[in-house]
Amino acid sequence: MTDKTLDSLRLDIDRIDRTIHELLNERAVCAQHVADVKLAEKKATGSDAPVLFYRPEREAQVLAKVKERNQGPLPDNAVAHIFREIMSACLALEEPVKVAYLGPKGTFTHSAAIKHFGYAVDAIPTESIEEVFAGVETGEMNYGIVPVENSSQGIVALTLDNFMQSSVTICGEVELPVKHMLLANANVDQAKISKICAHQQALAQCKQYLDKHWPDVIREPVSSNARACQMAAEDSAILAIASSNAADLYDLSILDENIQDYRTNTTRFLILGQEEVGPSGSDKTSIIVSVKNKPGALFVLLEAFEREQVMLTRIDTRPSRTEKWAYVFFIEFEGHQQDAVIQKILQDLSTKSIAIKMLGSYPKAVL
Repeated sequence: MTDKTLDSLRLDIDRIDRTIHELLNERAVCAQHVADVKLAEKKATGSDAPVLFYRPEREAQVLAKVKERNQGPLPDNAVAHIFREIMSACLALEEPVKVAYLGPKGTFTHSAAIKHFGYAVDAIPTESIEEVFAGVETGEMNYGIVPVENSSQGIVALTLDNFMQSSVTICGEVELPVKHMLLANANVDQAKISKICAHQQALAQCKQYLDKHWPDVIREPVSSNARACQMAAEDSAILAIASSNAADLYDLSILDENIQDYRTNTTRFLILGQEEVGPSGSDKTSIIVSVKNKPGALFVLLEAFEREQVMLTRIDTRPSRTEKWAYVFFIEFEGHQQDAVIQKILQDLSTKSIAIKMLGSYPKAVL
């Protein structure tokens, strides 16, 4: 128990805050110098390549070190989130980063973009996953973020299909716990509810709850949960399923919290870019492999991973666009394409497949 008075403790906090503020500005100035050095190097070499201000592997290493050295009492993730925002603000001083996401504002993809890049990012909503890919591929956007899988509903097929025809690379991932809220207009009369709206996956993720509490109300799938919020804000007879963040954005009341059927419901998102990402020390690699349609094709591919003791983290299949009843495999595994063991596996796969498309190596989600 401290012997200090409340007034003296408040003075201590004020002194510490001033020190933190001074150090934040010192870090920001250092970030500006980093930008100056990168631009000078580009000018000196006469390179036409764009300057890379955002380095996913570097940020992942910084956040991992923050969690490793943390000794409390603040939790590891709380401290890492603070540093995430510091890095976000400093990066914005170097160059504003434009990130495309499936909009409008208030979607879970929007929340994932903020979680990964911080609030200083210039988050740009799009109307479709295809537009996210196109924005990154044309260079209009620096990065994009798309959902790839949900722990209860499985893969997002549209995302995988876009990878088959796009030249973008994967340069990061983020996992977001999905907590669905039942939202309503402030003037709601629950006896007059005509329908409940949400993205089709959100409706599926809350099916048991809706069957129990709202069995006779029409469920209408819409383009996004944010769109459902817009509809609920305009019509008191409509309920929406969305996040608490969306409730704030669209001025809706929360009728019920955490209505998802599974408490561990989580969606994983991928960060899209155009550059190759260096090793962070804790990475994943994603590839697309096409093989001849014959018995044992997948077994032959996976043998190399078992032999080299490399952990597979996901395997999905999608129909080939070039041959009837043929399929391609999306394979995700631990390690970086620059690792010797991964290069050995990729070489082995190249002799057993028709084609391999490298989607990218990237840091595992830190937060």
